[in-house]
Amino acid sequence: MATVVITGGAGFLGSHLCERFLKEDFEVWCLDNLCTGRISNIEHLCTYENFHFIKENVYNHILVPGEVDYILHFASPASPIDYLQMPIQTLKVGALGTHNALGLAKAKGARFLLASTSEVYGDPLIHPQTEEYWGNVNPIGPRGVYDEAKRFAEAITMAYHRAHGVSTGIVRIFNTYGPRMRIKDGRALPNFFRQALKGEDITVYGDGSQTRSFCFVSDLVEGIYRLLMSDENLPVNIGNPEEISLKDVAEEIRELTGTKSKIIYESLPVDDPKVRKPDTTRAREILGWSPKVPRAEGLKKTLEYFKKELGV
Repeated sequence: MATVVITGGAGFLGSHLCERFLKEDFEVWCLDNLCTGRISNIEHLCTYENFHFIKENVYNHILVPGEVDYILHFASPASPIDYLQMPIQTLKVGALGTHNALGLAKAKGARFLLASTSEVYGDPLIHPQTEEYWGNVNPIGPRGVYDEAKRFAEAITMAYHRAHGVSTGIVRIFNTYGPRMRIKDGRALPNFFRQALKGEDITVYGDGSQTRSFCFVSDLVEGIYRLLMSDENLPVNIGNPEEISLKDVAEEIRELTGTKSKIIYESLPVDDPKVRKPDTTRAREILGWSPKVPRAEGLKKTLEYFKKELGV
């Protein structure tokens, strides 16, 4: 039985990854300090004998007994509402946490996969975004704590690969949605669903023309799994290249929920990206991966989850 360590394993994405690896008969070590992760995301996994949970700040240290074959470093606040409230912790987990996780990979001879983000492209000047693009990031802006933490994490990951021969991979994750998102996550889709289901005004920032590309969580997990099992070392975009404006997404959710909520507009946050769309050519060519779940289907599944969470 192969062993995988997943940092941030009680979070939205991490918990789905824990679930996937258990279905693949891995021994799974889930590490999380629960600052944004939730026990409720993983409690159904505790019946597995090969599932282990450790409450730990990975930027302090990481101790996992026995042999380890794979490490997925997914620990980090990931929504603006979180990393703006926890800027130092975000930088520490991106720098010290990544260093510790890479050190464990080196010591155990494990393959390491870093959860990076489309935010390394900042407010992009090219569209769609390819992995070769270096980005347009404001390092001293409020969002810089997350953007630069991930950019440093990518740099140290490549340094461990080149200097120590550690088998490493980097997944640049674009907007992802689905069950287990936090209701007050602060990102667009949880906000839109929560407001629509509660009959509140649906808040769109700016004029709503800014675009995003939403990937359903099961598609993302499949792409991550394929990348981990490959020998690819350079960054790979994983996301849905179907682009849509935030105003149009708000309208879709308004129609899907049948709410009478109206859409209102507020000022655009500082350094908020105007466009976001992955070029997924490398994912298709290297991994044979492309998203399968249509947005209409994914939104319906996500709606049922939020209805249950809100008790409506």
